[in-house]
Amino acid sequence: MIRFRPHHFLCALGFQGKGYSDSFTANMARLVQGTLRAPGGDATLIEVIGATDDICAPCPKRRGTLCTAQDKIARLDAAHAQALGLQPGDRLTWGTAQARMKSLPADIHDQICTGCEWKELGFCAAALHVLQS
Repeated sequence: MIRFRPHHFLCALGFQGKGYSDSFTANMARLVQGTLRAPGGDATLIEVIGATDDICAPCPKRRGTLCTAQDKIARLDAAHAQALGLQPGDRLTWGTAQARMKSLPADIHDQICTGCEWKELGFCAAALHVLQS
């Protein structure tokens, strides 16, 4: 099982091999490319949590269970949780998570990802567009 905070569902969908540090990027690649995108990855169980998660583990911005940008992260998590119908403690497969993302309004990325430093690169928006096509 993988533990995700709510905004990391779209981050995982849009991951393109870039990150905050080499260790962060390697961890994200292992989780996303090595697990979620691997054969059978749709059956991977994900637990939603309200703090730092398995993606955050090696992040240079992590401070215990919080982030140096905690206010921004809390806003991102709240917006994504509402859009995807998630709350801490929920468990769902990656396949179910993708189905929820697929059903999002096409322009939702502009709203729920406001403030994300990765938004301007367009990785998540492009991946969501592909999923919804």
